[in-house]
Amino acid sequence: MREVIEELRRTSPQTRIILGGVYATLCVSHARALGADLIIEGADLNPLRDFLGMTFDEHQVPLWERYPRLQTGVLKLADGCPFRCTYCSVPQVYPEFRSRPVEHSLRELDLLVERGVEHVAFYDDALLYRSETLLKPFLISVQQTKVKVNFHIPNALNARFITRELSDLMVATGFKNIYLEFESTAYDWQRKTGGKVRSGEVARAVHFLRAAGFDPSHLRAYIIIGHPKSDEQQVENSIRFAHELGIRIMLSEFSPIPGTPDGELCREWTDLAEPLSHNKTAFALRRLGPLELNRLKQLAKDLNRQLGRRPDPKAEKIMPGELSSCAGV
Repeated sequence: MREVIEELRRTSPQTRIILGGVYATLCVSHARALGADLIIEGADLNPLRDFLGMTFDEHQVPLWERYPRLQTGVLKLADGCPFRCTYCSVPQVYPEFRSRPVEHSLRELDLLVERGVEHVAFYDDALLYRSETLLKPFLISVQQTKVKVNFHIPNALNARFITRELSDLMVATGFKNIYLEFESTAYDWQRKTGGKVRSGEVARAVHFLRAAGFDPSHLRAYIIIGHPKSDEQQVENSIRFAHELGIRIMLSEFSPIPGTPDGELCREWTDLAEPLSHNKTAFALRRLGPLELNRLKQLAKDLNRQLGRRPDPKAEKIMPGELSSCAGV
C-alpha cells in the first residue's frame, strides 16, 4: 500500500488519494502514516461524501456490466453481524447489523444472471440472521422465478439458525459448498468467546441439511487453529467431533486482530502494531509450533480422506480459499 501511494504521488501529484476498508479501519494509526489525503474508518461514507462533494445512491446495483466476461458473482443481503465473538473483527468494521432491501439484492442477481453468471457466492457475515425477512423471501423469489444459479457460502453459516424448512429451501434453490461455523466443541471456550453456536446445534444443522438432500461431500465445518487459548479450545476433540458428524473439516488459522479481545491476548507472542504480524499462517505457527500445527493439519487431512470425499474441482475453483465467517479469523 505504501508503494502504491508513493507511485501515485510521483506520477500524478494532483490526484487525491483516499484509503479505506478493513485495513484502514483495524490499523488506522498505521494507515494514517502512509500519506493518503483521507482515511475512511468503518462503513460510514459521510466523510467520503463531504470530501468529494458528491451524493451516493446506496441502492444502486454494482456495475457488473463492466466485466466483458463474467462467470461468478457475489451478493450481500446485509452488512455486519449481531454477535460479538471475541476473535472477530466484523463489529469493528460494521458496528451495526444493517440489512439491505431484498428487492435490491434480487435486482443485482438478475443483472448477474443476464451477464451469464452461473455461480454466486454470498459474502454476508450473518446470512441466516433474520432469515424470515431476508434470506427466506429472497430464496422464495428465486424459486418462483426459476432462476438457475449455484449459490455458494465461503463465509460460514451459523448452525443455530438452520431449520428443516430453510434447509429444504436452500437445496431447492441450488446451494453448494456450505460451510458451517463450529470453531470448537469445548463448551466453556464457546461461552467465553461469544456463545454463538453449540455443538448440538451443529449436529442438528447437519441432520437437517442431509435430510433435505444436500450433498454431504460439499458440507464443511470451520475449526479455529492457533487461538491464544488453544488448550481450552480442545482442537483435536473438535476435529474428531466434526468427523463423527460425517462432514469435511476445514482448519482456519487464527489471525490476531488488534482491538478484538482475543487479538489483544496475543501481544505476548507478536507485535500487533505491525500489520504483517497479523498474518494467520505466521501466528498459528508461532503459537503452536511446527510439530503440533502439522500434526493437527495431518489429522484433519487423514480424517477427511477416511470419508472418501474429493471436493469438486470446478466448485473449489470459485472459492476464495479457506475463508471464515469472521474477518478476524
